[in-house]
Amino acid sequence: MRRRAQFQAVLSAAALVHTAHFALHGIATGGRVGARGVPLFPGDGAWLGAVIPKRWARRAVTRNALKRQIYAAEREHPLPPGAWVVRLKRPFPTTEFPSATSAALRHAARLELRELLGARLRQRLAAGAPPCTVATA
Repeated sequence: MRRRAQFQAVLSAAALVHTAHFALHGIATGGRVGARGVPLFPGDGAWLGAVIPKRWARRAVTRNALKRQIYAAEREHPLPPGAWVVRLKRPFPTTEFPSATSAALRHAARLELRELLGARLRQRLAAGAPPCTVATA
């Protein structure tokens, strides 16, 4: 995802699953149009975006490292069709992870993202909460 309207549409829905540091928002993409009548999500498949606020990750190197981990975790656990946004909702403590590029931070983020995009999402979707029933936009 690249456009602000796309992120706003997805983030307007409640988060489907949470972990200690991340939240996953998702909506169905069919029939969503932007301000000029152009489809927000053309085509089929999964759309993925990442939101890493400066409030929770001050340094750009940290934000970029976390985004790389999000996209790598999605390649391991492909998402079902729809629009998805992974949002950092709490900072990783700098006392435990002083370096933004430390292997410890990458490992901790990757484990949490695997849980978020793998087991927790599958459980939530199996319980009958597909993105299309949660979306309101």
